[in-house]
Amino acid sequence: MSKDLLNAKDLLNATSFDRRRVLQGIAGGLAAAGTTTLFAPVVRAGNKPIRIGYVSPKSGPLAAFAEADDFVLGEFRKYIKDGVKVGSQTYPVEVIAKDSQSNPNRAAEVAKELITRDNVGLIVVGATPETNNPVATQCELEQVPCISTVAPWQTNFIGRQANPGDPKSWKPFEYTFHYFWGLEDVIGVFTSMWSQVATNKSVGALFPNDADGNAWGDTTIGFPPVLAKQGFKLTDPGRFQNLTDDFSSQIAAFRGADAEVITGVIIPPDFTTFWNQSRQKGLKPKVVSVAKALLFPASVQALGKGGNNISTEVWWTPTHPYKSSLSGVSAAELARGYEQASGKQWTQPIGFVHSLFEVAIDAVKRSGDPTDGSALAKAIGATKLDTIVGQVAFGSSAVPPFAAKNVAKTPLVGGQWRLNGDKYDMVITDNKLAPQIPLGGDMRALS
Repeated sequence: MSKDLLNAKDLLNATSFDRRRVLQGIAGGLAAAGTTTLFAPVVRAGNKPIRIGYVSPKSGPLAAFAEADDFVLGEFRKYIKDGVKVGSQTYPVEVIAKDSQSNPNRAAEVAKELITRDNVGLIVVGATPETNNPVATQCELEQVPCISTVAPWQTNFIGRQANPGDPKSWKPFEYTFHYFWGLEDVIGVFTSMWSQVATNKSVGALFPNDADGNAWGDTTIGFPPVLAKQGFKLTDPGRFQNLTDDFSSQIAAFRGADAEVITGVIIPPDFTTFWNQSRQKGLKPKVVSVAKALLFPASVQALGKGGNNISTEVWWTPTHPYKSSLSGVSAAELARGYEQASGKQWTQPIGFVHSLFEVAIDAVKRSGDPTDGSALAKAIGATKLDTIVGQVAFGSSAVPPFAAKNVAKTPLVGGQWRLNGDKYDMVITDNKLAPQIPLGGDMRALS
């Protein structure tokens, strides 16, 4: 990790959640809408149930991240139907699911509700900083263990500091733990993919005014310094609000810079708008590598034939060589189960939502007393578990020392969506950071 990370300035100021702001943002009357409880009814043990809260954006612009929730929670329910054995005791398990509605304030509200009304002893969450950060911050305040994923680790660890612009003030968290890849990984994957296609190295950037956009566009830890060092010229027209309906200024800037590469981190509906307007206005890049928006087959399908050879970061696919620590099913089997149950194509969050419950149950079993929040947090921090998304190990040297207590890293590769008949298939085109994940082909320029 570059020492530049220790000098981050004003990172994520637009969406940082310090303690006072989160508490002030909690609404007075906490509604129960969007709540689902999954029980383990056949357990006859007399122990108090282990209650796990799960928060995800079931509705709103981030809903694609929660598309597979019902399937994953259903599979988990099968696993916990007889309870979980901790030492010589068997505990029934309940999962209480809440909808963040893709809104940070709502995410904080439902986290508070899970803790104070539903009496959960653990919360798991995995769907971008807009959901993860307010939930994790609330858990830290209330001293309830939390496991989060599906966001670059910098947006979670640094973005939740009271002063994210002052590295000297950063402190480890006691109850909140996060695993995923980092900005250093996605930058490495993207630039490695771009090197496979002949371009003029002019890059147009789409960085919105949210936690991800501010991190990716940060001049210290984001894309700008790395691209400059590698000889790329970056055109960043500035931050824009999510759900923008007019990208004319960005398109004009990219055309003016003759940008043959387009990158960024943008929500699915915004990329659809941008790409359709780009084609209408004659912007024809050779490479498009965009995070977040292009994770989902449905999002690419919405682009018609215009999605062919568009590329993205890839955290999980059916070809990943990992198995569930809960059920033993492989990545391929889990994806196939979802497709058969839903009639839809597999989607990347399936693996990571599943892995949240793997990490949770593993920590519960090792805690000694799953009703003791401090003991459970200690067990999470000691996790070293092979999951369906790869190994999750806190305290690893792969993470900078200041964040190692709270952060674990998972593998990242890059890939392109290729049109195959009437649907798109994901083809892994770069695996330099994770050679254990098989390649599917070379990178191709957009046609």
